[in-house]
Amino acid sequence: MKTFLATVSAALLLGACASQSPPPDWQANAHASLKTFTSAYLSGNTRLAEFEFSRAKLDISSTGRADLLARAELTRCATRVASLEFDDCAAYQPLAPEARPEEQTYAAFLNGHWTGINAALLPPQHRALVLNSTTSASVLGTIEDPLGRLVAAGTLLQNQRLTPADITLATETASAQGWRRPLLAWLGVQLKRAQDGGDKEATDRLQRRIALVLQSAPKNQ
Repeated sequence: MKTFLATVSAALLLGACASQSPPPDWQANAHASLKTFTSAYLSGNTRLAEFEFSRAKLDISSTGRADLLARAELTRCATRVASLEFDDCAAYQPLAPEARPEEQTYAAFLNGHWTGINAALLPPQHRALVLNSTTSASVLGTIEDPLGRLVAAGTLLQNQRLTPADITLATETASAQGWRRPLLAWLGVQLKRAQDGGDKEATDRLQRRIALVLQSAPKNQ
């Protein structure tokens, strides 16, 4: 995800790279808003996340570039996938005809539609997941970027290729970053597995951990 977000930002700031002049305000503002959106969303601050994403969309829309807006929507979709919130990238779909093949491929990847996908068009950190159809644990563990790892884990869950080790890795990745939203989602996955397996000790432990995360969340978010 970090790689993809960097790609989005690079596209928004393309004008700045092409000359010595400062970038237009919309570029710098959209870049900053997307970064703040991602951080706020993962922390569980829905109000701030929605505000910052609306700001980014407003700045990008001023260009009349639907392709750039599509990339921004995929940034939001990927952040949601990391938190196990799947909606087929609904806000991206109306913009899909204007998107480049790279964005169209990434949307398919995020939604778990991997049949016939061109892995070469994906961010490098996610290519091996599509190319390796037999296992996931070793591949998931090689993704160094925490958010990219959680995005990958979310796509593996949709493809029913997630192993118990993957679930633990995703949970502890979110925990290490202090990202409440994906942490609660992945703890929920672990809790259901413990309940389905009749593991009372694990169920009680996970419920206590979930309660602790909920208590740490600021109010009115």
